[in-house]
Amino acid sequence: MTGAERGFLLLCAELGDGKKPLTPAQLRTLRARVLARTEAVAEPERALEEADLRALGYDAAMARRILALMNREQALAAYLSVAAELGIRPITRVSDTYPARLRRLGDQAPAVLFCRGDASLLCRPAVALVGSRELTSEGTAFAERVGTLAAREGYALVSGNARGADQTAQAACLAAGGTVIAVLPDGLQDHKPADERTVYLCEWGWHLPIVPYRALERNRLIHALGEKTLVAQSHLSGGTWQGSQANLRHGWSPLFVHADGSPGCAALISMGAAAVRLEALDSLRALQPQQLPLQVEQR
Repeated sequence: MTGAERGFLLLCAELGDGKKPLTPAQLRTLRARVLARTEAVAEPERALEEADLRALGYDAAMARRILALMNREQALAAYLSVAAELGIRPITRVSDTYPARLRRLGDQAPAVLFCRGDASLLCRPAVALVGSRELTSEGTAFAERVGTLAAREGYALVSGNARGADQTAQAACLAAGGTVIAVLPDGLQDHKPADERTVYLCEWGWHLPIVPYRALERNRLIHALGEKTLVAQSHLSGGTWQGSQANLRHGWSPLFVHADGSPGCAALISMGAAAVRLEALDSLRALQPQQLPLQVEQR
């Protein structure tokens, strides 16, 4: 592990020690200020002290917080030791295995990830699938079709491992011989890949329990990891709806929506997502972002 990777983990990982890590935006600000400091300080390699951080514009409380995070070496060593026993490894924004597609998130790109499984899968061509937990028969068929086509066309399937669309697509992809990247809303300790064709991924820390805001936050990772994202089914509220709207606003990946006539999917199509009919979905590679939306009658 490089010094830069260790620094990212000390400052931005949840280590179970009760200390709140920096957000990606806060880390970026710190890095910019420290780089600027090298022009004015005679000993740029000297460890930062509270006075240095105050000189960079931080108040006393924030300066002490940053120093406390940087001094977590013992906690980090213990945290990574247990992770290694479970086959869990860290990935930071300066790691070779960091997925380049996540950089399209800009200020929302995660500084720290943890994975369990083959990390090289994170850099393979991939498509993402999102959708409701309670699926109609059409939604189920769409999710299964996407999972199967992903395997046939050499894409890794990115999804969220939740009941419904996620697990339906993941199972279809694996059954067809494909690979799966499952972005979890909780920690990795209870999720062990059955074989080398699945990798589990989470943000901040590998031990964290599921909470609603982390379940919503992970949606941006799913949308960004895919070269394109498909929506099997959506209501007018919930994680699929919010994540898909955010994708349309920020352009994380081209969004293709199952034209099933439901209000949620019809609304996403009206906002600019490309419409895809189940009976016409024969190839994921053939889906083009400029595909004209269909006028779908709402049910």
